This record gives sequence, structure tokens and C-alpha cells, in this order.
Amino acid sequence: MAGFIPQNAVVWAEIPVSDMARAKAFYSAVVGNELKDQDGGPNPMSIFAARDSESIAGNIYPGKPAPRGAGSTVHLAVDSIDAAMERVRANGGEVVSPVVEIPAGRFVYCLDPDGNSIGVFSE
Repeated sequence: MAGFIPQNAVVWAEIPVSDMARAKAFYSAVVGNELKDQDGGPNPMSIFAARDSESIAGNIYPGKPAPRGAGSTVHLAVDSIDAAMERVRANGGEVVSPVVEIPAGRFVYCLDPDGNSIGVFSE
């Protein structure tokens, strides 16, 4: 079956959090750059930095997280897996897997302070 094939299968990611200030501090520390507040949508949100308007990004927003470790997993780009794992732990998150090596790079599964499943990925 031939059909629409997009440039990127994922176009945006949203992570629900129970405490915006805590989550913004956590994610800013883990990814190594500050999330930017934006109030133009239906909810307040803080957006992850991306290189340009063609890049895929996402946001955190006030919402109800899935039960601990049960939701979708968003993988976030970081400078260094080892440094990011330390930042996860130091900011109230949890590293829940060993580092996984794949042809594209390395990643590790983590939980944020709300129990959202995230991956941190480095080339």
C-alpha cells in the first residue's frame, strides 16, 4: 500500500507533568539547555530547544502523567549519556536501565520526577 510518507513520522512530543516549575528545572538540567515558556496554545507549556524551525521538538505541559513508567517514552538528545544520567539522578529522576548501544548512538531509559518514561540519547 503506497500512501503519504512524511519526512518525520513524529512531528511533536508532549509530556504531561504535575508541577511545571519542578519539571522545567528537571528537563532543563537533563538536556543542558533551558526550556522556553510559551502561552499561545490551549495550555501553558515550556518548549524544548531545537536547532531550527525544521527540527522536531516538544514540550512539557500541566497535565496528568500516566502511571509510573507506563506511558509512551520520549527520547531526548543530550551531550553525553554519562553526564545526563548524573543530571537525571541529581534532579529527582531515576535511571532505570543500563546504557543501550545501537548503530545510531547510545541511550538509557529513565523516569522523570512524575514517573514519565523518558530516554536520553547521544550519538
